[in-house]
Amino acid sequence: MLRILWSSRSAMSAEQDKLDSISNNIANANTTGYKRIDVNFKDLVYENLNRNGYPVTTAGQNTSYNGTGIRTGEWTRDNSQGNLTQTGKSTDLAIDGQGYFQVILPEKNADGTPKTAFSRGGNFSIDSEGALVDSNGNRLAIDFNKNTTEEDRKLSENNFTVDDKGRIIKTEGNNSVEIGKINIYNVMSSDSIQSVGENLYTLKTANVNGVEIPVERPFITQNANVMQGFSELSNVDIAKEMTDMIITQRAFELSSKSMKTADDMWGMANNLRSR
Repeated sequence: MLRILWSSRSAMSAEQDKLDSISNNIANANTTGYKRIDVNFKDLVYENLNRNGYPVTTAGQNTSYNGTGIRTGEWTRDNSQGNLTQTGKSTDLAIDGQGYFQVILPEKNADGTPKTAFSRGGNFSIDSEGALVDSNGNRLAIDFNKNTTEEDRKLSENNFTVDDKGRIIKTEGNNSVEIGKINIYNVMSSDSIQSVGENLYTLKTANVNGVEIPVERPFITQNANVMQGFSELSNVDIAKEMTDMIITQRAFELSSKSMKTADDMWGMANNLRSR
């Protein structure tokens, strides 16, 4: 009965994590560039029942096992491409392929350099200084050409275009000039980045001799295109999430009933001993 109680408790905890991931996906179904998350389960310790005192049948099988439940494994992110929808807005950018935009955060690193983050959300706007910023005011990282001035780098909604390679062409009157490029960054392993909220990701770090260093260095990818005037929808399938939620709720309810049954059995055993 102790094993039933333990396995039911661990299963309920794992199923609660699954429900948390589903609710997060549903809440972000309309978030631009959001990538759905999922929870994997792992088995707990298995016990071999082929020993004296256990009434097992060995005919037709080599070994009998008794499990002790499941636990939450890794939280994984589905990086598949979301559908692209045309908005016609010049400041809306979408990535066709794998990779991330890089944005500059207001915080500083220990060496005084600005902190950066990555995002698939391309709903940018123009701030008061003529820079492309996300919904949180973080500036989009642009690799400006060396011969451009501060005035050249000021943008408005109607004076620039972005080609599929991320090159920014600014137009003033009859003159058009390339002022910089929007690079798309990627990592070798999706486990190298972590979500920090607000549709942003940062590199995971490891402590080496008391110093936190990134586990991987991002690289500029050439296998993705920038689509101006488009927005990437989230890759959440509401029908699938609702189905998974029903299945998980039923599994949670079954584990709860198993725990109640084991508790009732303990109550019966205690009553018998007290007589």
